[in-house]
Amino acid sequence: MGEIEGTYRVLQTPGSRLGVQKTVGVSTLESGQNVSTAMAPSPAKTHERDLPIKIRMLDNTVEVLDIESKYYGQTLLTEVYKHLNLIESDYFGIEFQNIQSYWIWLEPMKPVIKQVRRPKTTMLRLAVKFFPPDPGQLQEEYTRYLFALQIKRDLAEERLTCSDNTAALLVSHLLQSEIGDFDESEDREHLKTNQYLPNQERIEGKILEFHRKHVGQTPAESDFQVLEIARKLEMYGIRFHLASDREGTKINLAVSHMGVLVFQGNTKINTFNWSKVRKLSFKRKRFLIKLHPEGPYQDTLEFLLGSRDECKNFWKICVEYHTFFRLFDQPKPKAKAVFFTRGSSFRYSGRTQKQLVDYIKDSGMKKTPYERRHSKARASTRASNTDVPKQSVPFTEGLRTPGSPASAAAPFHSVHSSAIPTPVLPIFAETSPSSLDPRAPYTRIPEKNTAVPAEAAGRKLMQQPGSPVLQGRPVDHPQLSSLMLKSPLGLNPAFQVNLNAASQGSSPLLSPVLSDAGGARIEEDDEMKRKRCPTDKAYFIAKEILATERTYLKDLEVITVWFRSAVIKENAMPEGLMTLLFSNIDPLYEFHRGFLKEIEQRLSLWEGKTNAHMKGDYQRIGDVMLRNMRTLKEFTSYLQKHDEVLTELEKATKRLKKLEMVYKDFELQKVCYLPLNTFLLKPIQRLMHYKLILGRLCKHYTAEHRDFADCRNALKEVTEMTSRLQHSLIRLENFQKLTELQHDLIGIDNLTAPGREFIREGCLYKLTKKGLQQRMFFLFSDMLLYTSKGVTGTNQFKIHGHLPLHGMLVEESENEWAVPHCFTIYSAQKTIVVAASTRLEMRKWIEDLNVAIEMAKKSTEKSDMLLENSLCNRSNRSSDEVSLEQESEDDIHSSRSSLDRQSHHRANTTVHVCWYRNTSVSMTDHSVAVENQLSGYLLRKFKNSNGWQKLWVVFTNFCLFFYKTHQDDYPLASLPLLGYAVSSPGEADGIQKDYVFKLQFKSHVYFFRAESKYTFERWMEVIKRATSSPARSSLLLPKDEKDSHTD
Repeated sequence: MGEIEGTYRVLQTPGSRLGVQKTVGVSTLESGQNVSTAMAPSPAKTHERDLPIKIRMLDNTVEVLDIESKYYGQTLLTEVYKHLNLIESDYFGIEFQNIQSYWIWLEPMKPVIKQVRRPKTTMLRLAVKFFPPDPGQLQEEYTRYLFALQIKRDLAEERLTCSDNTAALLVSHLLQSEIGDFDESEDREHLKTNQYLPNQERIEGKILEFHRKHVGQTPAESDFQVLEIARKLEMYGIRFHLASDREGTKINLAVSHMGVLVFQGNTKINTFNWSKVRKLSFKRKRFLIKLHPEGPYQDTLEFLLGSRDECKNFWKICVEYHTFFRLFDQPKPKAKAVFFTRGSSFRYSGRTQKQLVDYIKDSGMKKTPYERRHSKARASTRASNTDVPKQSVPFTEGLRTPGSPASAAAPFHSVHSSAIPTPVLPIFAETSPSSLDPRAPYTRIPEKNTAVPAEAAGRKLMQQPGSPVLQGRPVDHPQLSSLMLKSPLGLNPAFQVNLNAASQGSSPLLSPVLSDAGGARIEEDDEMKRKRCPTDKAYFIAKEILATERTYLKDLEVITVWFRSAVIKENAMPEGLMTLLFSNIDPLYEFHRGFLKEIEQRLSLWEGKTNAHMKGDYQRIGDVMLRNMRTLKEFTSYLQKHDEVLTELEKATKRLKKLEMVYKDFELQKVCYLPLNTFLLKPIQRLMHYKLILGRLCKHYTAEHRDFADCRNALKEVTEMTSRLQHSLIRLENFQKLTELQHDLIGIDNLTAPGREFIREGCLYKLTKKGLQQRMFFLFSDMLLYTSKGVTGTNQFKIHGHLPLHGMLVEESENEWAVPHCFTIYSAQKTIVVAASTRLEMRKWIEDLNVAIEMAKKSTEKSDMLLENSLCNRSNRSSDEVSLEQESEDDIHSSRSSLDRQSHHRANTTVHVCWYRNTSVSMTDHSVAVENQLSGYLLRKFKNSNGWQKLWVVFTNFCLFFYKTHQDDYPLASLPLLGYAVSSPGEADGIQKDYVFKLQFKSHVYFFRAESKYTFERWMEVIKRATSSPARSSLLLPKDEKDSHTD
């Protein structure tokens, strides 16, 4: 009957098996009870004698709480959290040492005196109980501060083992947080009196060397860096439980967010993911893990711990970790047994991580200040939801600090608390540039003017099958942007996403599927708003910086938030590659979040949304750009590693089937609106955009303008960076294009072979036995491939043949074959006849082919050897006659320009657009398109509709993407512009508004209206340049005109 003393069935959850909704756990609460009501003492017991409980806080202060002798653990926990004003309290717990000196967590559902043997003499301590895999999931700055203190404690207690370099780096950030900027004498004095590490004298020099590099870093940023470094360590959040396996080998067991871990010494030798575990149980000293049968191990694993109590303690911790991280809802109450019970009734009774996240998001509670012990920056504002300057309220109103009577109902008193009084934050008489820096949350600007917004609650991905894509609060103010959902320091799980590949993009030739109801109508009051905005050209250039920065940050999120979540969820990426990828892009993402907030604040001041007398000081953008371009230079080392990141990611996707599947599935999601590796190029491409925009500002300003010097210096800084990275960008863009084509083509294995360069892709008609048939051609520096559109669900292109460029000859042959725009390609393998759609297309192909043939002649390496290894299907036809290809049944079906089969592959990639629009694109065109990217709000009107629809429009990769607002995570529709003509509307169009441009392809007509003359001209310019770039029309232009266009 009582053989198994404790069992816990790991139920199928949305985290372990998608789409299955079942009972999510069991609780010992009775129906209708919650934790608070269950713990409330009865009135009859109010006169019990008080019991003094000593609790050591994370900052090493000791607090004494007088509680009633029969208080439950939950009541004590609640009082401690209330005393600290701790909102994200479920990550924490109180621990104490038992008689055997093992640390035990205080259980909420039991009276304190039944758990702690000698409560008057036992020192309890507050500690972090649940360590999330990413500190970005912590939404509160105060919570991150306490986590950093826990890391500090673990270092001192040698729980967080790491190399000397890492330990020194961690301590240097802790120093920055506690004593501020580097001062050698002060640092040495502080290290003498504070022991961060055992034998820290050995690495004191390294600590000082690292601390010297953190000048200007705020305590909050230092805390985040501590957590970022710590989370990558193998011992992060690990608490060992001594055990042995069936053979008697000494091991250590531990539990984390991902499952049960097995260590030998400090080396992890096994991980049993929650998705693989069916049931956890213990029987006396034996801890049992029952796995799902498909695993490579035996069905049940057995470990032996030191005693029954130790075994039960570890089992309880596993139950709590699984419930907290894997379940969405609090476990349901368990019906009480009528006669007898079997095994332990213990269940986790707190909130799950998701419930905690939702509570923080929905509560709307006012965040309060807190005190940092031993820190120069004594107080920090807790995040408010203000992201643009507003009229400030006296900050001291309602100020409440830990330990104040208002903060706790229980009678706390400190034993070793710091005697430093809580300071009242000063209201400075003057402002400085740093006052507007969103990364300096401890500065304040004058009360009469504006208050600097503190770090807002961040956002982080939490997946739930079937959940809506965005469940955040509506944000109406245009200047609030997406920052109400973001903080510079973390990713807040404030919204949920569904990464199911349910619905895909529309066909390239179809109109964007947006009804008139899909966007806001423009009324007369919008006209008034437009007229009240500044009219200076510099303002609109600054606004372009803001709009494109918003889009750029969203692009980074595709990697840092969405793709990260996809690979973590499936555990598909090796840790080394995870570290390489995200350690390079995360710091850039954090920087640009702060930069965006700064631009938004400046534009808000410029637009006069604050006090009028300040406007004159802030009608410029050069100082903001200069300050941030100088900071961005420090990230050059990250940008230089993007080459390695792209290469390693491509290698891993070829090597690991699981990662390849996750990669392909992710590219089908709406949020991944471009090929995935395109987003990895965005940081370097963004530098090019800064250079172009700053160049326009410098041309606009006179040399005497007060903003000119800053803009010129900022341009100088960014030019220095781009010149260093230019060669790298060219190489990366080529590699990205090759890998993109690798995924689009069937029949070639290593398209990314060293030395190969992409030159042109496009549609030509090839002469076959059935006449001219549409084919997609791809020209590289060593070969020419031709393909047909596949009939598979992926819509990939199937390779029909390849022609090495070595020895190739190209000549026009319109007269010979009586086919317009026809030319013949002679190669060593075969001769083919092809026709272009226009004379311009024919000339572009002939010109590029001749240039490529000349390059191949000069190349010392013959491409034949390369092709023999790379191509799966090769043709052995003789070359003494023209090849007339026999059409297969599949080819006949695939050559039809049907747009019905777009459900499994993105239809607006360049290769598909070229196929449907019967055109071609060169690598030069791609490079020009990169320079011509633009974002902003436009009003759109269909040819036969009456009203205008306001949409957020992003132009990139020859395509317009339409969003309802700039905060949306994925586009509603897209419109590839290859083949479209852009012009001003004519009289017949009946458009009476200013700043309207017209896009037309055959019978498809769209009108777009900009807010100003500058914006109108910019949209016309970028669309013309990208869709009719100098490279795309160079053969029709005289040489001198061609040169001027290129310049």
